[in-house]
Parts: sequence; C-alpha cells; structure tokens
Amino acid sequence: MSAREKLFARLRRDLGPPRPEARIAAEAAALAGEAPASRPALPCADLVEAFAARLVSPKVSGASVARVARLADVPKAVGAYCVAQGLAPAIALQPEAALAALDWSGFTLHAQAGGDEAIAVSKARCAIAETGTFVFHSGADTPVLLAFLPMHHICVVEADHILGHLEDYAHAAAGEPAPRNVNLITGASGTSDIEGRLVRGAHGPGYLHAIIVDPRAAA
Repeated sequence: MSAREKLFARLRRDLGPPRPEARIAAEAAALAGEAPASRPALPCADLVEAFAARLVSPKVSGASVARVARLADVPKAVGAYCVAQGLAPAIALQPEAALAALDWSGFTLHAQAGGDEAIAVSKARCAIAETGTFVFHSGADTPVLLAFLPMHHICVVEADHILGHLEDYAHAAAGEPAPRNVNLITGASGTSDIEGRLVRGAHGPGYLHAIIVDPRAAA
C-alpha cells in the first residue's frame, strides 16, 4: 500500500461511516445561515415605533415624523408640514396611482422636480427600522430626481411595509425583476466638511419628513 493509499485509508477510518447526503446538506445550510443574534437589536419590538425612533435620532439628521390613520389623510398632513415650515402648497408629486388619487385640493401639483424645487412627495416601496431608511425603486411612476432635487422630501410609507432589517428587504425583493435604480434614503442630506458647520442639502434634500400611514394612529 502506497503512502497515499495509507493516508486516505486512515482518513476514512477516522471519519467513520458515510453520512446521508441530506444530513450533510442540512448541516452545511445551518452553518451558512445567519444566526438571529447577528442582527442588531431594535429599540423595540414594534417596527413602526422602532423606525420612527431611529428616523428622528441624532444619527439621522434633518428628519421628522407624522402619522396618519389612512392614506386619504396624507394631503392634510402635507399641508400641515407646509404651514409649519412656512412653505407654499406647491409640490412635485410622485405620479404613483395611490397618491394621484388623493384629494389635493388647495395644492399646486406637478410631476417633474426642477433644480429649485421646494417640496416633493413620494411613496416609498418600504422602510427599514434598523437604520431609519426609505427604499425607492425607480420606475415609470417613481422618478428618481424627486429624491434628489427638492429641499424638502416628504416620504409616505405604510406601516405594514416597514421591515426590521436590511436583510428583510433583500429577502422580500429576491426573485423580482431588478429595477434600474434602488435608492436607500436615510435622513436628509448634509455635510460638516466646511469649517465644521452643518450645511443642509449638500447632496440632496436638506429636510426629510416621514408620513407613516398606520390605522392605529386613529386610536
């Protein structure tokens, strides 16, 4: 018996009898899987509360939150934001069917955002509680520039579209056709690179306002 044959014979003896392939595959999947403890803990179990808390935390600058019970209440919430910020009720509205169907009486609406746009209102695909992040997929009814050009970006998200962690979004989107762009928006744009002073709107909107559509808000 050659040295090579002796080596493999010893390995076979030490490894024991062959195990079923299904068991080997299950053990490999368990090793490759993500342990629940590897995910950052959320501030609370309620995903809406966790998302709102993260969004207004000092680590996410320039963000604020309002809650409404129904999607139909969104225009009223947008109007309240305009009044609070001293802004005219003129907005670039995402041409998404659910938003377009709302009663925007008293507002001046347009679908395209200009370079000096004051306010844009968009409906997010989902949000991530772990980081206070909105997720937008580009498409015919989700123009990308609405998230970059205005000074104030108002993002609408439904409570049941708030996910816990980034991995949850990845799992939810798996198997779907990939969009041309995926924009992950966490807070407003700002920089302190110049003399250590905060400058809003350095790379995008200077203010971000979330409107969470949650039926519990009526309670």
